[in-house]
Amino acid sequence: MNRTTELKALTIRGVTFDPPLFCAPMAAITHSAFRRLLADFGGYGALFTEMLSARMILHEDINKSPWLKRRPSEGTVIYQLMVVDTTRLPEIIDRLAPLKPDGLDLNIACAAHTVRRQGGGADLFHDLERLRDILGVMRRKFQGPLTAKIRLGSKAPDWRSKLGDCLRLLESEGVDALTIHPRFYEEKFKRSARHALYAEFAGQTRLPVIANGDITGVDYYLSNIGSLAPAAGVMIGRIAAACPWIFARWHDPRFTVDHAEIWNRLCDYVAEDFTPEQALIRLKIMAPYYGRNFVFGHEFFKAIHSSPDFETARKRANRFLSMKPELVQLVGVEGI
Repeated sequence: MNRTTELKALTIRGVTFDPPLFCAPMAAITHSAFRRLLADFGGYGALFTEMLSARMILHEDINKSPWLKRRPSEGTVIYQLMVVDTTRLPEIIDRLAPLKPDGLDLNIACAAHTVRRQGGGADLFHDLERLRDILGVMRRKFQGPLTAKIRLGSKAPDWRSKLGDCLRLLESEGVDALTIHPRFYEEKFKRSARHALYAEFAGQTRLPVIANGDITGVDYYLSNIGSLAPAAGVMIGRIAAACPWIFARWHDPRFTVDHAEIWNRLCDYVAEDFTPEQALIRLKIMAPYYGRNFVFGHEFFKAIHSSPDFETARKRANRFLSMKPELVQLVGVEGI
C-alpha cells in the first residue's frame, strides 16, 4: 500500500508542494539550524520559518540571521510574518526579496499575550479592516503564494459566523491557501483538535485548506482519514521537534535513526548559526521535545536544562545518550 496515496500534490501560483506535507512555523524551533536538520531527512513539501516580527526583518543581516537565512538544501521555504499594520510593510517585503521566499504566510493564529498586545496574530482575526489593509499590501508586493494561518476564533456562540467573515475576507484579498488549526484561541493546546470540522471548512471556502493540530505522523493521518481527507495538505507541528525524521518516516515506516548522532548533528548546526549563549538557549528549548524519545527522557531534559554553557550541555547529553537509553514505543508531546 502507498501510505501517501491520499495526499496529492498541491500547486499554488506555479509553486508545487509535493507532497503537501509542511513543517509548521514554531517559535524558537524552526530557525535555520533546525530546518537544516529537517532537510537532511527530506520527505516534506515545504518548511516554514518561525513567526518573524516583520519590523525585525529590517534590522537583520539576511545572509547571516539564523531566523532569515536559508540554505539550498532546505528546498521550498515559506516565511511566516507577524504583521501589525502596513507601516513600512512594502519595504519589509522588499527586504526579503533576495532570499527568494517560496511563499509568505501571515500569522493570524498566535494568541500569545505578547503578540496580541502588539496587535499581531489572533488580534488581526478580530480587526478585519486592519487585516484587509495588511493583506492588500502583501498581495500587491508579493507575486508568489500568499497563505495565512488561523484558528477557529474565540469561543463564543457566534464563532462560526465570525470565522466565515474571516474566510471570505481572506478569499477576497488574494490569499491562496489557508492553514486551520481547529482549536479556539483560548484553548492553546488543550483538548483535542476538532479535525471533524475540515469537511465544513472545505464547504465554506474555495481556498485549499491545510490541516494542523495533533497530527503525529502517517499512522495518525490514516487512522483519521475520514476527518482529514477534505484537507488539501497536512502540517506537522511540535512532534517534528521530537522526531526531526518524521517526514522521512511518513514515506518509509522502517526508516531507522541514531538518536545520539542526530542530536550531535543538531548541536553542530546550532553552534554554527548562533552565538554560544544563543545556542545554549536553543538546546534547552529542544531538550524537552527530543527527550520524549526516551523512557527516562526527563533525565535528558534535566541534564541540559541545568547546564551553565553550551559545551557542558552537549557533554551531559552525550553522557546520557552513551548509555543507550531505552526508547518509548510511541512518542508524544503532550504537556510541553
